[in-house]
Order: sequence, then structure tokens, then C-alpha cells
Amino acid sequence: MPLDHYVTLGRSGLKVSPFCLGAMTFGTEWGFGSETKDAGAILDAYVDRGGNFIDTANIYTGGNSETIIGDWFALDAGRRDRIILATKFSGNMEPGNPNGGGASRRAIIASCEASLRRLRTDYIDLYWQHWADPFTPIEETMAALDDLVRAGKVRYIGFSDTPAWKVAEAQTIARLRGWAPLIALQIEYSLLERTVEGELVPMAQAMNLGITPWSPLRSGLLSGKYDRDNRQAESAGRANSLARHFSDHAFEVVDLVKAIADAHGATPACVALAWLLVRPGVAAPIIGARTMAQLDNNLAALDLSLDPAAIARLDAASQPSLNFPAEFLPMAVANSYSGLTINGQSFTRSAR
Repeated sequence: MPLDHYVTLGRSGLKVSPFCLGAMTFGTEWGFGSETKDAGAILDAYVDRGGNFIDTANIYTGGNSETIIGDWFALDAGRRDRIILATKFSGNMEPGNPNGGGASRRAIIASCEASLRRLRTDYIDLYWQHWADPFTPIEETMAALDDLVRAGKVRYIGFSDTPAWKVAEAQTIARLRGWAPLIALQIEYSLLERTVEGELVPMAQAMNLGITPWSPLRSGLLSGKYDRDNRQAESAGRANSLARHFSDHAFEVVDLVKAIADAHGATPACVALAWLLVRPGVAAPIIGARTMAQLDNNLAALDLSLDPAAIARLDAASQPSLNFPAEFLPMAVANSYSGLTINGQSFTRSAR
């Protein structure tokens, strides 16, 4: 699948590449990441391959990620209109100011204006709520986002890192009031983070939200460069986020990914990404790259087709334990349709 074989995002007419380029690592302010020149080269390579979907956030590298992208746009006046640009609000850029972050009307509008300035653009294609705000009514958030859409400063909206019930509430309110609907959901999703399959993924499918998974390689663990004997992060800034993912189960999955990669003549990263690309509801995983080699390695997953047996092995090894009632319902529903086949799914009565 080439990078320029686009997909529509959720229930919208927005066409995006099957891999989104994540810009969290643009800038070195967090102790890791790409220098400005290297980030520009990565952007050039991604676009040259046909990529058109870039994702950042107001707080990434203290705002420098947005600035790097804005400066890159300024080098070529024709670039902006070819790119689907996504950024996020919620992060507080004003320490000590309780109204500097979150999802209030005040914070959303101020964050949007600041992002527009850093990005050197007059509109944002996809504006994400970065995470749920427990202190702001959802009606206020959705009304403010609708105002930005009507003003032409934002084209589409989405939610990231928000409970399924809150996303469903927001989408229902938007539909009832004729406000701009959510079109996408950004969540952590990988072979080592599948608990989203309990509530978030089914909700996204029912609500017509395109899923854009972040950390598809689990902070690099699924790239295969770490194992039981090598747990040293490449930089101090990444050490904590990586170390919390180390476990016996994680390394068992990584071992299988490596074995399947060897059998397919691919890299572990390619296998992990290829598996994610075919998951139900997934539109465009967000890949990060600090170097050109990492970008090339990630994009190679578009050319890898895993056989059914390999997918089944990966599914079994990474099977998550889901919250109630996700694991109970299939057994319960069997009591409604025992001995029948509905929409291709056959049911046998469960033991009581």
C-alpha cells in the first residue's frame, strides 16, 4: 500500500495518508528528538513519498514542534494547502494560570490563536482535544469548537485520550444541536496496548470516528532494539516512559514479533505496524521518527502483508484482559442467539 493511497477519516470527506507523521519529536527541548534541520528533512521525505497528514500539539517541545512545522511551511508557499495539519489543545502553556489549559472556551480559543501563529497558518485542518478535562462541561467544549469551525479557523475536530462515555456524550450532543461532529479518535493502540478494544474501539466504530493510534511501537519497545538484557533508553528523556512498559509479557510479545519479522524478511517495527494497519476501525497510525532511517523503516510496513497465521499468533500472544462487561458479553449474547448465525457470526449456548 503506497503512502499516497489515501483513506477518508471517519465520517468525513477528509482524505489522509494511511500513516500520519507525528511531530512530538520535532525539537530537542525535552532531552530527545530531532534538530530543526533533521525535522525538515523528515517532513520533506514524508511528503515526497505522498504523505499528507501531520500531527502535533501546542505543548510538544514547548511549542517548538509547531514552530518547526510553521517555518517549514514558510519555505514553500504551496505546501500548506497540500497538507492535512492536525494539532491539539488542552496542554497549559502558562504555568500557574488555571485558565491557560484545559477545554474551556477561553482556553480553547487562546490555544487555537497561539497555535495558528506558531504554525504560520490561518486554519487548522483537524483540531484535537488532547485529553479529557474533568472541570469543563462538555457542552462548553463542543460549542467553542463549533464556533471555531464556523469561523473557518478549524475544519474538523476530534478527541484524544478521552473515556468512551465522554466521547459518546460529546458526539451525541453535537448531533442533536447541529454542531460540528467529531470525526476522529486518537488513542494509544499497539500490540502491547490493546485494552482500548473493550470500549474505545467499538465506540469509535459505532460513532463513525476514524482511529489514529499513537505510540504504535510502544515507545520503541516493539522496534526490537530492547530486550531482557538491554533496557537502556537511547536518551535520558525517554527512560521513564520506556521503562514503565518493560515486563515479562511485553518481552514475550517482542520475541514473537522478532520471529515473525525474520520469517517475513522484515523488521520488528514493520511487523508491529502492519498488524495495526489491519485492525478494525484503524484509519491512520501515527508514526514518529527522529531520523531518516526510522522514517524509512516505519514506512516499509506499508509494503508488508502478514499472512493469516502470523496475525493469529500475534493476536493470541497479545490478547488483553478487558474490563467488564467486554469479556462477559459474548458469553451472554450467546444465550440470545444459541444455535443461530447472525451477520456471519455463529453462536453456541454458553455453559452456566
